[in-house]
Amino acid sequence: MEDRVVDSSFSRIWLCLLVACMMFASCEEQTEHTAPAIHDRDSVAVMVTNGVNTLISDSGLIKYRLVAERWEVNQTKNPPRWYFDKGLFMTQFDEKFHVQLYIQCDTAYHYDTRRLWELRGRVHVLTKDGLDFKSEELFYDMNKREFYSYKYSTLITPERTLQGTYFRSDETVTNYYVSNSKGSFEKGDIMNEEKETETTEKKDTTNTAPIRQQAQPQRKLMSR
Repeated sequence: MEDRVVDSSFSRIWLCLLVACMMFASCEEQTEHTAPAIHDRDSVAVMVTNGVNTLISDSGLIKYRLVAERWEVNQTKNPPRWYFDKGLFMTQFDEKFHVQLYIQCDTAYHYDTRRLWELRGRVHVLTKDGLDFKSEELFYDMNKREFYSYKYSTLITPERTLQGTYFRSDETVTNYYVSNSKGSFEKGDIMNEEKETETTEKKDTTNTAPIRQQAQPQRKLMSR
């Protein structure tokens, strides 16, 4: 009887050791497939939201409506930014919540500390007055409340069409400036521009200046 008891106890001990070895081996196999830790936190987004339709305030007033398929917020990058990699549609309002303009682009960045928007791709701006702006790049400085672009741009209004390599305007795109410009004008539009004040930035100075220089010699010939 004692031999049987000893054999039984040894069998139980060997069985326990065998089970423990199997469990230890299985644990080792699982740890081999564990992914390495992410050390570069600069590449990790703090928040990712899909299907965005939200209102954004500026200086205590609701100023924009944002509609986007994907919105990524990353506060660890330098500078911190919002990222819209699948397009952005933005509506701008005035103090009375009236629509001022619409903005659409393929990709957008918002740098929170700089209060700066960077729009890329097919950028399209349409104002309530019918002004149509198109370019591959557009910046909006929220501190200065102005738009600007260093890319080739097309500006279409009910009166004219302008094209240039530099664009700047106020936030409502009612006072704007286009340099290195060319475009088409209605008959008599140049004469009307000469009556405008020199401080009006809408004047296309690159086209009106040569006409003034040609007109002066003609008056002298007539007087002789």
